[in-house]
Amino acid sequence: MTTNTEKDSRIGSLEALAVLLVLLVLLRGRLAGLLSGAGLQTWATVFVSVLVQAAPFLVFGVVLSAVIAVFVPRGFWARALPGHPALAVPAAGVAGVVLPGCECGSVPIAGSLIRRGVTPAAALAFLLAAPAINPIVLTATVVAFPGQPQVAVARGLASLVVAVTMGWLWLRLGRAEWIRLPHRPDLDDTSRARAFWAACRHDVMHAGGFLVLGAAAAATINVLVPARWLQSLAADPVISVLALATLAVLLSICSEADAFVAASLSQFSLTARLVFLVVGPMVDLKLISMQAGVFGRRFAMRFAPATFVAAVLVGTGFGLALR
Repeated sequence: MTTNTEKDSRIGSLEALAVLLVLLVLLRGRLAGLLSGAGLQTWATVFVSVLVQAAPFLVFGVVLSAVIAVFVPRGFWARALPGHPALAVPAAGVAGVVLPGCECGSVPIAGSLIRRGVTPAAALAFLLAAPAINPIVLTATVVAFPGQPQVAVARGLASLVVAVTMGWLWLRLGRAEWIRLPHRPDLDDTSRARAFWAACRHDVMHAGGFLVLGAAAAATINVLVPARWLQSLAADPVISVLALATLAVLLSICSEADAFVAASLSQFSLTARLVFLVVGPMVDLKLISMQAGVFGRRFAMRFAPATFVAAVLVGTGFGLALR
């Protein structure tokens, strides 16, 4: 049982805001220089573009999450997915094909799936697969790489392999106490209509707040990292893969748009760009923030690094096969 002392010692949103305000005051001189003129315009452009790209899919995911949480009978998922958890994981991963959305929408949906009785391993496989293998993302990849349809095929297969692998890894090593979904008494409302709108309001405020934090972090990184660094990194085949994997995490571009960014990085190898496309929808700043908000910080601290390693390794393997 959690004691009052333990509750009081937790860092909440008010404490985090207070720390942020103190840091802004202490660093106001340096920040003013970084965000003046062109720097400020770049920051604002990246911040707004991330939010504009993500917001429609966040809303889609929130609405679908509320529908799943309120209107779908709890026993439906037990009938729709294989009963054995090891088989439910790939089934849930493949189900990501039918939901056109980005990682912003998949997080609240995965949370609702777990609430409705889906094994966490299967829900996490869906969370990782849906933003990367749905038709909109794969079509955008074909358009971004004209004459190279194998890039879209490799992206879809590599992403599905990573999603299923992480689901099976959770079955093997995951612990239930690492996932702490927020308490949702609103879902127990006797009126389904009231419960639906309460669920929508909760998820928009909860996931949306972390989306804003992730977008702000991505915009700040874009201002602080000089573009010339990328040119020097592209020359080394190993460093270039790690550089683009890290860049995918920092830029936090929605999966519907990241293929065009990858195609523009022509100084990098095709393998490095494929890793960029595999890592981005699964591990980025805004996604890590949202995962921490929906599933808890203990979950995000373990799941995100493991997913990053798996995505880099699998993406590199598929990239080498394209040669």
